[in-house]
Amino acid sequence: MGTTQVDAVPEPKYWHLKTVLSDALDSEFTVGEILPNERELAARFGVARATLRQALEQLELEGRLQRRRGVGTTVAPPRFGVDVGPGELSWPGAPDDAWQTADCEEAAPPASVAAMLSEGPDAPVHSVRRTRMTHGQPVATEMLYVPHASVPGMSGIESAGGSARGRAVLRELHRLELEGQERAVELGSARADDARQLDRLPGAPVLVVTTRYFAQGVTAAVAVSTYRADTCRLTFGDTAPVALMAG
Repeated sequence: MGTTQVDAVPEPKYWHLKTVLSDALDSEFTVGEILPNERELAARFGVARATLRQALEQLELEGRLQRRRGVGTTVAPPRFGVDVGPGELSWPGAPDDAWQTADCEEAAPPASVAAMLSEGPDAPVHSVRRTRMTHGQPVATEMLYVPHASVPGMSGIESAGGSARGRAVLRELHRLELEGQERAVELGSARADDARQLDRLPGAPVLVVTTRYFAQGVTAAVAVSTYRADTCRLTFGDTAPVALMAG
């Protein structure tokens, strides 16, 4: 392997290095191959390790690299498309829903979600955790927040918690007539719980999709879905506009 110097350029050095590294990934490495360690790469390109790390982080963000615990940094396969916008309006848990219900508990939602639901800051709601698998690996985790007013029938259902109660919440939610939904997408960093579910390190780049479901003239539920940014390419249906926001 030869030596390539990154000379002074008008753009940030790490960004130029990212371009050089990307070309090297295309010409010298194969999918799944482990990259040399940081010391070797920094020496090859004549940069400080801090600059190298910035370039590697950017390539990971773009889905070109994967950092795997106990393995190292490997060349990522092409991102696969994940449909997050069905062609028709539907509640979570529809027959063609790709999500699996994992758990359910009564808990106060984050303040931003409580505001969308017009709930008090400490008012508990049904919090349903769901997961999504693609090609045998976890690609997304979701928290679905449903206020008690949206599923009044739950008061007569005996189920302490877990996936059974989560499925019951979804069934009751389907009794409402869905009037509309809207989504927003933003770039974020994986929190500890989400990182564990997605087999990622805390702080890894993720795509966060927030969906509001409307019924009876109010927000009846809010879903916050966290997708792995290194493996997913999100696709959307035609039913609702998508707002793209900086994280």
